Amino acid sequence: MNSAPAPKADVLEAVTGRRSIRRFLPTPVSEECVESILEAASRAPSGTNIQPWLVRVVTGAARENLCRAALAAAEADQYSLEYSYLPAKMKEPYLSRRRKIGFDLYAKYGIDRQDMAARKTAMLQNFEFFGAPVGLFFIMERDMALGAWLDCGMFMQNVMITARAHGLETCPQQAWCDIGGVVHHELGIPESQIVLSGMAMGFADPNAAVNTLRSDRIPPEEFVQWHR
Repeated sequence: MNSAPAPKADVLEAVTGRRSIRRFLPTPVSEECVESILEAASRAPSGTNIQPWLVRVVTGAARENLCRAALAAAEADQYSLEYSYLPAKMKEPYLSRRRKIGFDLYAKYGIDRQDMAARKTAMLQNFEFFGAPVGLFFIMERDMALGAWLDCGMFMQNVMITARAHGLETCPQQAWCDIGGVVHHELGIPESQIVLSGMAMGFADPNAAVNTLRSDRIPPEEFVQWHR
């Protein structure tokens, strides 16, 4: 018997209620649950159905080893960028948006914006998946064209939304691409493939102040133009 479609309210809440979680509980997540999420997410569209996404999932000892190596590299400022995510010179209004979310995040952590040491400590939590028991890496063949980046982005969004149906939350982490060399080495990823992003997945810590951060969104009238 086919299950009934989800009510519209549930679909909307899954999207609008999504947040980037930065503190997780250590509660384990089963491999079966992760596989279910990835299977559902693979219904994402892709140009001519090429399905260019590849995923590496890290848990247990593999996760611990990766985090240890990543923290050592980041603490020593030994960066190896997979690609440039942002332009070298940011213009408005994007610069102001980026600064605001940064300052809002520091406020939730209780960090003074001038305290560079504390800011770095907070940033380094990326390389522990913010305590999440599951880490994912989204990868594709390096010689794919720009359309595949769109495809992989839609797949990642499906992962984040589908995870919420299992009571899980996520945090997409492009920060891992700042130390791409470590990820390649620790996970045996060939240079013919590019790491697009990492992602933390687990159960959100309901008592963490940082998890109450809700980023601003500009209203549609500021980014939509109608042609009638």
